[in-house]
Amino acid sequence: MALDPAIEVLDKRFYALVIHNAHIDHLWSGARWTEGPAYHPAGRYLLFSDIPNDRTLRYDELSGTVHVFEQPALNQNGHCLDLEGRVVSCEHRGRAVSRIGHDGRREVLADRFEGKRLNSPNDVVVHSDGGVWFTDPTYGIDSDYEGDRAESEIGASNVYRIDPDGSIAAVITDMVRPNGLAFSPDESILYVADTGVSHVGRACPPDIRAYPVAADGRTTAGGPFAYTTFATCDNGVFDGFRVDRAGNVWSSAGDGVHCFAPDGTLLGKIHLPEVVANVEFGGLKRNRLYICATTGLYAMYLNTAGCVPGVGPA
Repeated sequence: MALDPAIEVLDKRFYALVIHNAHIDHLWSGARWTEGPAYHPAGRYLLFSDIPNDRTLRYDELSGTVHVFEQPALNQNGHCLDLEGRVVSCEHRGRAVSRIGHDGRREVLADRFEGKRLNSPNDVVVHSDGGVWFTDPTYGIDSDYEGDRAESEIGASNVYRIDPDGSIAAVITDMVRPNGLAFSPDESILYVADTGVSHVGRACPPDIRAYPVAADGRTTAGGPFAYTTFATCDNGVFDGFRVDRAGNVWSSAGDGVHCFAPDGTLLGKIHLPEVVANVEFGGLKRNRLYICATTGLYAMYLNTAGCVPGVGPA
């Protein structure tokens, strides 16, 4: 059996992560810029954003159909589920992080920091202690294409944590445009992508940084500037990404999906015909990688599975 020709193996460890008779599925097209996938296991569906068209879409895993979940949607970008299975959303136009309760009502979790409006929350992840970590670059206020053009009130693009009691703290303040983020399986590391090349060029390399997390899980250890460069993108930028149960990082890139071992070695790539913005593990076994790639939604079964926050390595 031969690998799908779209799979490029760069390290022999990648052979153990891909399935030899599995192929890329092109599930749907019709968006301007797909983003923010979040899988809902109880409903067997994937939520994802079409930011410029101001809508959130729902892919039904059983029927294979895509329907509008919400429109207008405040130009939502990233999504995730909290510990109770509620949908947490990053809103460009709302300039907020919100949550949809089980009753369907929208609740704002954060829209200001120290009295100033947030820029345009981009991506979000929930820690096992219930804390909500999110990135806040300016992409939603840079133009009217993905939000409403406005000046930044904060004057910086940071990573924040919303405590379960509702308080908000800036946990990383040394990035140009923080974007995708995810925890390692044991939550000892927070990975954050910086896409600041869009604003300052190669003065900001398209990296994923690894920040050690403090023992209490509430901030980064050693302060906001204590990090190592985990990986640098060789095609486009790293946007959104996910971590599997073994600690491998599966990231979006200009030519598809790049997979990195926990030691930062580039193991292989899944090439796509469109620029990839984000990925998410789904399916009952969490072994199907959903891929948001510019105008369409793709997927591929893998020989690994996404990790659940706080559960730890396999």
